[in-house]
Order: sequence, then C-alpha cells, then structure tokens
Amino acid sequence: QVQLVESGGGLVQAGGSLRLSCAASGRTFSRYAMGWFRQAPGKEREFVAAINWFGGSTYHADSVKGRFTISRDNAKSTLYLQMNSLKPEDTAVYTCAAATARGTTVVVQQGQYDYWGQGTQVTVSS
Repeated sequence: QVQLVESGGGLVQAGGSLRLSCAASGRTFSRYAMGWFRQAPGKEREFVAAINWFGGSTYHADSVKGRFTISRDNAKSTLYLQMNSLKPEDTAVYTCAAATARGTTVVVQQGQYDYWGQGTQVTVSS
C-alpha cells in the first residue's frame, strides 16, 4: 500500500501562488504514476494534472495549463503542484493520487488510480 499526505494548501489572493506537496510512504514511490485532482463545493472531482513514474511526461488540464506545473522528486518520495496566477475558480480541495505505473504513460482517468490522499484546501479570494 501507499499512504499519501498532502500539504501546502491555504488562503491566497487572486494572482498569487501556492505550492502543494504530496508525501508518499509505504511502497516504492517510483512504482507509481501520480496525479492531482480537485473538488470544488457542489461539483464533481476533476482532473488537474498527471505525471508518469519518472517525471519524463506530464499532462495538465486545459483549465490550468500554463499556470500550474506538476513535478515529482522520487528521491524524496514527494509529488508537487506549483500553482501560479491563481483564480477564485481554483478554490477546491486538492487531492493527490497514485496509480500503479503501466509503462511510461501518464494516467488521467480517476478510476485508474489505486490510492488517494485526504486532500488539502485551497481558497483563492477575489
């Protein structure tokens, strides 16, 4: 099993930045493709960004492309999400997830993720 713990959320003004971290423990972190998802109040959880097991390939949702960057440090067993130019509509609970790596591809579908963290709240004020 893999345990995932997010941190770095908080309250920020529109236009500001935050960096989320997701610390993994348990099985070898590099065995997993990783992703970030978010869920706003009254809305379904949505995909934000994904990265393959060694960090050589990433994919970002159109809504965050050019503003958010996913990355990972396998030596530290940590996943990151750098969020710049934040907007009020980015307000949500952000959750990291791990999917057993299948080749070098990223994983976009929620149903393919095996482990989930508890989430961290990000609130962007206007």
